[in-house]
Amino acid sequence: MQTRKLGPFTVSAIGLGAMPMSMNNDKVYPDHDDAVATVQAALDAGITLIDTADVYAPTWDTMGHNERIVGEAVRTYTGSTADVVIATKGGIVRGEGETRRRDGSLDYLRSAVEKSLTALGVDQLDLYQWHRPDRWMVYGQAIENFKTLQDEGLIKAIGISNANVEEIEVALQVLGEGGLASVQNEFSPRFRSSQDELDLCAEHGVAFLPWSPLGGTGGGATGIGREFAAFAEIGEAHGVSPQQVVLAWELSLSDVVIPIPGARRPASIADSAKAADLVLTEDELARCSATGRP
Repeated sequence: MQTRKLGPFTVSAIGLGAMPMSMNNDKVYPDHDDAVATVQAALDAGITLIDTADVYAPTWDTMGHNERIVGEAVRTYTGSTADVVIATKGGIVRGEGETRRRDGSLDYLRSAVEKSLTALGVDQLDLYQWHRPDRWMVYGQAIENFKTLQDEGLIKAIGISNANVEEIEVALQVLGEGGLASVQNEFSPRFRSSQDELDLCAEHGVAFLPWSPLGGTGGGATGIGREFAAFAEIGEAHGVSPQQVVLAWELSLSDVVIPIPGARRPASIADSAKAADLVLTEDELARCSATGRP
């Protein structure tokens, strides 16, 4: 498995997005043992970055559901986990009746971190990401709250998610060069609106983690070859899935890109992991870049 830099860590070039095992569009989830097996299949494939969040749960009163799956899977894995990095997120509050709000206050984030530590079964979070901006707060103030949590030793590295160019620039200013480990934004052939954010991350050496890199849990991932024929045609020429082609193309965009495809079956993430070794020609990469939506 090829590796890439993510803040202070070296991780696999492909990560696992664990969300679909606890939250997805069709509300069909694997049972607990199958979910654990999916995470462990990712580890078997050489994946060392697993992305989760406290809010990834089937219902509002089961927050931490996904973190508990990930924590147990890593803890009970029979191979080495010394290089495994678990990335989680906080800042979204789910309440009774499935109400949602955002909270970037220090008190809330500290309580969320403590719950994530318990759910994951760890003493310190590897990468803690601000899930979505709290528009009631000054962005820089919330980033300072994350820095406080880092200074307190609760988290090793800081990331942000669903951030625009200005917000990334604010985070860079508050944390200093090298202080922002990652930006996690939506990016796929169906959604390329984060290209400017990707370019800014590349300029500063910040890891860019495309979420839903294959198009999402609503059928976009499974139908990517039908929606964008170039990926299916190139995949057929190489004897691989269209999904592998998409991920290999995304990896080619910059060495800061680390896609985190979601999975709820071992076979899905095992296939995605192979994209790290798929070599596409310049002509094939150009075809990939020319297809999709702006």
